[in-house]
Amino acid sequence: MGAIRGLWRWRRNPLRRATDLVEAWMALVVLLVVVVAAPVIGSLVGTVAQDALQRSVREQRADRHVVTATVVRKLKGAALDPDPDSATARDIRSQVLAQWTAPDGTARHGAVMASLNTPRTGDHFALWTDRHGRIVARPLDSATATTHAVLAGFGAALLTAGLVDSGRRFVLWRMIRRRYARWDQAWERAGPDWGRTGTGS
Repeated sequence: MGAIRGLWRWRRNPLRRATDLVEAWMALVVLLVVVVAAPVIGSLVGTVAQDALQRSVREQRADRHVVTATVVRKLKGAALDPDPDSATARDIRSQVLAQWTAPDGTARHGAVMASLNTPRTGDHFALWTDRHGRIVARPLDSATATTHAVLAGFGAALLTAGLVDSGRRFVLWRMIRRRYARWDQAWERAGPDWGRTGTGS
């Protein structure tokens, strides 16, 4: 809004100062950057983020595999924390000792978090592992990656607009300080004679 108000100083006015014209030009440049450059920068950042995230999705899908694990027994205590990337508030997570076969054929076992309400020995559940059978988080899905990319682009556009407007405000603040300093100097020169009779005022 400050940039739009600054354009008003472009109008013809006998009291218009040179700084008013500079302020109006700055307002126009900021308005053009916010309307044109910020969306372009946001689009570029979003595109780059989308490419990187979708590549990560493909790599994770190629490297991560879902296997069927079997509960050996339920574990007590809270030695393991649920994975924040794959767990949600609705997930029921139980700590169990389980065994599974890795995609490369090796047998694996260990303490894991299972999505079972009341796990019993012999129960089966899905588990994400890498090709060597090590437990990994669920791979990123394409829709989530796109959402992150859109948010990155939107954030970049907002950041660009904010930085440009902050620069304009800083330059304007310096101009106003200089203007007040000149006014103070003019008042100091006129001060000794102000209001006295016979001083030509």
